[in-house]
Amino acid sequence: MAEQQAIFAGGCFWCTEAVFLDVIGVRAVESGYIGGTVINPSYREVCGGDTGHAEAVRLTFDPDVIAYDDLLDIFFATHDPTQLNRQGNDIGTQYRSAIFPLSDDQRAAAEAGIARANAAHDGKVVTTIEGPATWYPAEAYHQDYYDQNKDSNPYCMAVIDPKLRKFRKSFADKLKDGARQPS
Repeated sequence: MAEQQAIFAGGCFWCTEAVFLDVIGVRAVESGYIGGTVINPSYREVCGGDTGHAEAVRLTFDPDVIAYDDLLDIFFATHDPTQLNRQGNDIGTQYRSAIFPLSDDQRAAAEAGIARANAAHDGKVVTTIEGPATWYPAEAYHQDYYDQNKDSNPYCMAVIDPKLRKFRKSFADKLKDGARQPS
């Protein structure tokens, strides 16, 4: 089967990108912005919370290796889908939990994924299904942010490292060979 793409917004895109870079079958992860009204927004504009965009990641994956349903389960397990417009200390609509399906099949799978997540979270999931919407890649310095900054950025050490440890423990069967271990 041909490669497919998936778009998820789960708070800070640095965190979400770091998780999905280690998933088998994921060929590429790009951080970016989606779901807003400003054409080609900048990070500063999106962080201001006035553009309507969410920080998100666009995955390119091989569905013969990893199913979209598995990606959804990883997405729901690696952020808090019960927090409206926030993840930890990141607050605002730009940090919302959202899925941007790229086909009718993905939309149906997203609805089923939310139902599974709701069962695990006592019906408190606030994740939205949005789109269609235009994707805007984030600036170059946001791409592969964790790998470039994991030893020097306090946010990487305090927020992303624990998230990666939890992900690797819970989804060991979905890790690429040689997946990076946080410090």
